[in-house]
Amino acid sequence: MEPATNTEAPDGRGLSFLAQIGLLAGPFLSMVDSSVVTVALPEIARGLSSTLAGAQWVVSGYLLALAAVLGFSAFLAKRYGTRRVYLASLLGFTAASAMCALAPDIGFLIAARALQGSLGAPLVPLAMSMLLGKGGAGREMPATSGLLLFLAPAVGPALGGVLVEAFGWPSIFLVNVPLGLLGGFAVLRAVRDPGGGDRNVRPDLVGVLLLAGGLALATYGASGGPDLGWFAADVWPFWAAGGCLLGLYALWALRREQPAVDLRLLRHPQSALAISLCVLVSVVLFFVVFLLPVFMQDVQGFSAFEAGVVLLPQGIVTGVGTILGDMLTRRYGVRRTVVPGMGILTAGTAALLMVGYGTPVWLTATVLSVRGLALGLTIQPLLAATIGDLDTREIADGNALFNVAERLGGSAGIALLATFFQVRERLHIEGALRGVGAAGTGGRRVGMGGLGALPAGVRGRLAEAATSGFHDTVWVLVAVCALGLCAATLLGGKARPAGD
Repeated sequence: MEPATNTEAPDGRGLSFLAQIGLLAGPFLSMVDSSVVTVALPEIARGLSSTLAGAQWVVSGYLLALAAVLGFSAFLAKRYGTRRVYLASLLGFTAASAMCALAPDIGFLIAARALQGSLGAPLVPLAMSMLLGKGGAGREMPATSGLLLFLAPAVGPALGGVLVEAFGWPSIFLVNVPLGLLGGFAVLRAVRDPGGGDRNVRPDLVGVLLLAGGLALATYGASGGPDLGWFAADVWPFWAAGGCLLGLYALWALRREQPAVDLRLLRHPQSALAISLCVLVSVVLFFVVFLLPVFMQDVQGFSAFEAGVVLLPQGIVTGVGTILGDMLTRRYGVRRTVVPGMGILTAGTAALLMVGYGTPVWLTATVLSVRGLALGLTIQPLLAATIGDLDTREIADGNALFNVAERLGGSAGIALLATFFQVRERLHIEGALRGVGAAGTGGRRVGMGGLGALPAGVRGRLAEAATSGFHDTVWVLVAVCALGLCAATLLGGKARPAGD
């Protein structure tokens, strides 16, 4: 079978800059769309005469569809060819974006977002296969890849705020159309068609159903845990059923010759360790991206746009860090690059303890930029280590496994941390209320989002209490980073020659 990841340029060299941009357009748009809609939900609810709770499904439907279809990407790549499936997914995602912008009511928008998520699911693993596989970038993440992929989570909230304020909520979907079309044109022009996949690869329908159902149910259950309680009747059946389905999939996949996602790839110790560390680093990254804007708006009093802008330097510095990580990995090896990176990440995360009620935005942005540099030094070498022991035919499965693990581990880890934060925040605020002799909360939940409704005389005291809850959670993140630092010492230390 012709390897589906042989995407070299027609002259036999690695992927051109135009090809890299085309392959990054899909992942960038998919990752931005995971966060950009959040800031637009109030406007969407008003514009389509919906409740905010109903509009929330515009976000949830996208994420659940993305999780459900993610495990199917490896089969599609092996059966039909990576380039062909990537191009179809990118153009389908672009068309679904146009449908979202033209939605006449909330039901249509939710359905279009689910379609958008399902079509966007293969974009990240397939792009990684072509960028990191044979004939791509020599199994080294290109500098442009790091810059765009790590800028995406940071740019989403800020971009959403600007577009909604200037052009209305449909613009956050319409902007995908020209970018998606340009990305598709770049792939057609600059990425060679390797000749298709292998039609003898059979679909693992049982495995796909188990994996899709498990990922969707586990993700939905994890999303409701922090707000409703992990053992609430509306939550625990979902994460419990999702966990059972994922367990059944593991038993099924280990007995199949061609499973939907090959778990036997975890027999490579370095790949398994690298995937675990990537999940850990992703939790540390995305939880702060989720939590800090909330803290800045509800405690420090900044707008959503201002909070989003503070995240931008981190995304840019992280992209620059991937360039440095590439250089250091080639010269000194994975372990000697990742261990210092994890050390900087631990110290940079601990520096978040300096962020408080009156912290200026420049200091917050500086702390985040230090973490961004560390993330660039860790993620890029870990991605190389993930596929370093895999042969060409295993790369599609390896990338799918990496993305499934990151999606599942990230959702569960962030949800558990959010629960811990809310518990600690509530305890500190209730203690502060008793300390100032304030009246009870009337049965409503006390949290950062409710500080604005409290008497002005106690707001500062309660904001400091909320900050204490934030700092308690930072200490947990520091412990997680320290655990990753210890695990990173077990990585292989061999340097990889450039272009290998």
